[in-house]
Amino acid sequence: MRRALDLTYAAALAASAVALVTIAVLVFVQILGRILDRALLALGQEAIGLQVPSLAEIGGFLFVAAAFLALPGTLRAAGHVRVTMLARALPAPLAKGLTILVLAAALALAGFASWHSWLQVLDSWQFESVSFGMIPIPLWIPQGAMTLGLVLFALALADELLTALRGETPAFAAAESGRSLDEAGH
Repeated sequence: MRRALDLTYAAALAASAVALVTIAVLVFVQILGRILDRALLALGQEAIGLQVPSLAEIGGFLFVAAAFLALPGTLRAAGHVRVTMLARALPAPLAKGLTILVLAAALALAGFASWHSWLQVLDSWQFESVSFGMIPIPLWIPQGAMTLGLVLFALALADELLTALRGETPAFAAAESGRSLDEAGH
């Protein structure tokens, strides 16, 4: 089970990276088209007009997908912003209790967000909602990527919570303790 979860988190992180690379490629193509058009005009030629329609909208959708799909992997790598001063000041049993409490609260919030995001995806699917850009993109697609990221984040939180409840060290805590104080920014 551990291997399947780790592969799932890694796949979501890889999909996040692919979304970011896709944004970069689309922006590069748009810039290249503008440079090519200006060069052709400077040479007295007709501009080609190479552009990526709805680039801002597509880029925004890809960025949302990247941000949400990165949540589970970032959690386990201790990449999320956490205030650890209180936990470090407490005795170990209280610090573990605080970690469990915070993980449970985060899981509840992630579950709530996942559920309502899923309802939004269903609405967009049923009403065939599309974006307003030049390319009408069905809204359930970017909303689905966001929902998938939230569901995987909730799964990662549940994974970390169960690990903490078993008395083991959650992955984010192990990653955090493996860093030097300067590297962690504390």
